[in-house]
Amino acid sequence: MSNGKLLLAVLGATGNQGYSVASTVLCDPELRARYSVRAISRSTSAAKMQELQTAGASLAAADMDKPETLPAALEGANTLFFITATQYQGNTREIETRQAKAVCEAALAAGVSYIIFSSMSHPYKISGGKLRNVEHFDDKAEIEEYIRGLRVKSAFFAPASFMQNLQGHFMRPRPSQSGDGTYVLANCAYGHSGVPFIDITETGQWVGAILAEPDKYEGKQFAAAAEILTMDQVCEIVSRVTGKTVRYQNVPDEVFKGFMPEGLRQQLFEMWVFQRDYGYYGPSMDEDVSWARENARGEVTGLEAFLRKHDYALE
Repeated sequence: MSNGKLLLAVLGATGNQGYSVASTVLCDPELRARYSVRAISRSTSAAKMQELQTAGASLAAADMDKPETLPAALEGANTLFFITATQYQGNTREIETRQAKAVCEAALAAGVSYIIFSSMSHPYKISGGKLRNVEHFDDKAEIEEYIRGLRVKSAFFAPASFMQNLQGHFMRPRPSQSGDGTYVLANCAYGHSGVPFIDITETGQWVGAILAEPDKYEGKQFAAAAEILTMDQVCEIVSRVTGKTVRYQNVPDEVFKGFMPEGLRQQLFEMWVFQRDYGYYGPSMDEDVSWARENARGEVTGLEAFLRKHDYALE
């Protein structure tokens, strides 16, 4: 408790999710009246940390890979938001699990009474064990299960597919081989496959709801998506925004796997098979996304508005 306020520790405050949570609290009069914010990152000199300090946050340095740095950073905190970042060198489950347990042990020792974790759905369980390689989802779901077993209140933010991915190489439509000026978005998913999308810089709208009413949302998981769109609808939106003709192309699994970087091939391929065959959040995706969107704090941005905001273009 600081100046009569609860102390919210945001671990990973320079990333999209953590920065959004910290900024949301600092800019929301009701949340700012309730919480002080401590922004935690490996370096307090990072530009985003300085921005948060200017906005009213206190700063602390800590590294999840150095557990000895965590106690001081979490001292006095009542509520903790944290994420574990996917590691792409093949051992993400081991690294993320180790980091999460170190954070939770330090949080409990510091007297933290409420943990909000950035979680995910569980492809291995939802697929009945058929999909074994979507570790960057499974490990976060397993960390959620671990946190639920601790003697601490908790709630969970499970972000959808990032709209930002359409700006990257992998999901950006590519010129058609026909050379007719049209573009193709190719994937192993079907044209009618529904994919939930989130502007990940709006994490604060979802986590802010939990912070505003922590007792109401204790034990809840937010399937955080602004909307669910089919792959065909994604192409229609990109066409409207760019003025280019973009069509969707379903490609055979083995062809799609060939698009993937070798070290991540099976992991990313199975991630898309999971979305295609089971749904990103499993069989109750539509209901879960609808509930989460209705309970978000403030408006969230749809894909078309996001692309227009960022002047999305195809060259």
